[in-house]
Amino acid sequence: MLQSLRIRNLALLEEVALDFEAGFTAVTGETGAGKSILLGALSLLAGERADKTIIRQGAPACEAEAALFFADPRKIDAVLAGLDLPPCEDGLLILKRSLPREKAPRITVNGSLATLAALQQLGEHWVDFHGPSEPRRLLKESCQLELLDLFGRTDGLLAAYQAKYQTWRALLAERERLALETKLAPDQIEFLQNQLARIDALDLSAGAIETLERDFARMSRAQELATLAAALAEGLTGDEGVQPRVAQLLREGRALEAIDAASQPLVARLASAAVELNDLGAEFSALGQQVSLEPAQAEQLAAQMDTWLELKRKHGGQLAAVLAARDDLRRRLEVQGDLEGTLAKLEQQITAALRVARQDAAALRAAREQAAKALAKVAAKGIAQLGFQKADFQIRLRPAAELGPMGDGGAEFLFSPNVGEAPLPLNRVASSGELARVMLALKTVLADLDAVPLLVFDEVDANVGGEIGRVVGEKMAAIAHGHQVLCVTHLPQVAAQATCHLVVTKDQSQDRAVVAIEPIQASRKARVGELARMLGDSKGKSARAHAEELLGPG
Repeated sequence: MLQSLRIRNLALLEEVALDFEAGFTAVTGETGAGKSILLGALSLLAGERADKTIIRQGAPACEAEAALFFADPRKIDAVLAGLDLPPCEDGLLILKRSLPREKAPRITVNGSLATLAALQQLGEHWVDFHGPSEPRRLLKESCQLELLDLFGRTDGLLAAYQAKYQTWRALLAERERLALETKLAPDQIEFLQNQLARIDALDLSAGAIETLERDFARMSRAQELATLAAALAEGLTGDEGVQPRVAQLLREGRALEAIDAASQPLVARLASAAVELNDLGAEFSALGQQVSLEPAQAEQLAAQMDTWLELKRKHGGQLAAVLAARDDLRRRLEVQGDLEGTLAKLEQQITAALRVARQDAAALRAAREQAAKALAKVAAKGIAQLGFQKADFQIRLRPAAELGPMGDGGAEFLFSPNVGEAPLPLNRVASSGELARVMLALKTVLADLDAVPLLVFDEVDANVGGEIGRVVGEKMAAIAHGHQVLCVTHLPQVAAQATCHLVVTKDQSQDRAVVAIEPIQASRKARVGELARMLGDSKGKSARAHAEELLGPG
């Protein structure tokens, strides 16, 4: 849950620090007071892109910082680990985002620098926004199917079907590719065979290629290598080299050892050095002799290197690319051996894959049919509570001509707001207010299936009022039993049912406008005044009496 939020220099807001509680929080204020600032800060912390126009005029930067508490942080810690970010301490996730006017933006997660993409990925796990445009999503069939699958918990069946579907589609693509390949002429087949033979003539293991390149480099500079190795050998063990001088020093060391036994360890080290220098001289001498190859060996090595360089130029410069080209040549030749047989075998595989995919699609459709009946029933009940006593709500599964990524058909939500009228698709009958209420009813049903702890509703109660407003508030409160709910509302009937109440005000009495956000749930008098204002008269007796009634005893 959202535990605290600090905002600095965002739009007209200078600074505010807010503490939040579990349950239902209402955000109210005059139109244009700046309620969107609060949601804007949460959006910033959820990874929403922003430009610098949101920085308060005259301020060098705007900032938003939040502390989120997870009773069981294992899931969010797994996400943090995948992003290479520190885990939560005592279940707290600390997010901070700064947007300077002159510098680059800065994001930290639990004190470590993070990217905007990381913030977006984390946002998917702690907040879900439902704005004024949310009901319009209901007009999209993809959204309707998504809601149905969420209710029916068909994610496992859907994943199983999609795996089979992708297998079938891959086989179709392979058939299409093979169908475009024509029967090659004998000389074309011979050319491919020669190309494959050239590749197969080389040992294409990583170790063999490394040895080939090393040996060729040695051969190419054999004279230089021999000269350098001989010079090193002579410098170490020749008549004027290091080793004879060290031998003389060793004799002097032996004399010293005879006089002073304490020098024995030093003389022993000198003797060891003399042996090592002698061995080095011998090895450099042997190396100089090894670099010279017999003419036949040198010719074979050069030919192999020429082949390898040609293959690299032709197929992409990497061993993996050459190996892929070799496999492709083999496949093409195998196909040419029996193109018709290969296509026939592929047709059998396609038929079998399609049969399996259709079986999984049928199982998915059966689960969706059960879910559609259950969801339509509970959604219709919720819609009735929101003022449509005689409304009809149905979910119809629409078959598709062929299999698609989501199955063998889609879902279509049908609605009739009035008795005696046949239900029709939502985009043909529902007004914006009706859509909002249908969406709210569905959200209430699906809230328990949503694992995201914070749900933010931005004026989803628009276009409703009166008694229906009270029901909307009750549904918000019901959702808040399993989630933390933050709702921006203009309805006093909704705000009165919140356990926490934030009021946004804008003061324009001075030289510049200033926005403030204040919690008022601790003061019944303040809440009554705010609800009365929402009812139309903050000082009117009838409005205040109605506000008292909305709040109930307390």
